[in-house]
Amino acid sequence: MYGGNMGNMMKQVQKMQKQMAKMQEEIQEKVVEATSGGGMVRVEVNGKKEMVSLTIDPEAVDPEDVEMLQDMILAAVNEGLRKMDELSASEMKKLTGGMNLPPGLF
Repeated sequence: MYGGNMGNMMKQVQKMQKQMAKMQEEIQEKVVEATSGGGMVRVEVNGKKEMVSLTIDPEAVDPEDVEMLQDMILAAVNEGLRKMDELSASEMKKLTGGMNLPPGLF
């Protein structure tokens, strides 16, 4: 009685799974940039949530205040990770049409 509808739904789910897998691969190739300290520290984070680049302006290196440099690095890395999370969520939302699917469903 419901067999045809269930078959169609399963095909749609499988299609969405393939699309999501492809999109996840594409996201892993993307890179976002974040800065802190007015641009004195710049990082790039990829879609695998790996920091792939770190640039520190020599003026940010003060042997008397290493803590400030550490804070700027942490701030830039955390901002890069946040930006990548936002990008990933935005890309997935395009695919799922705004459905709030639980993490790990696909």
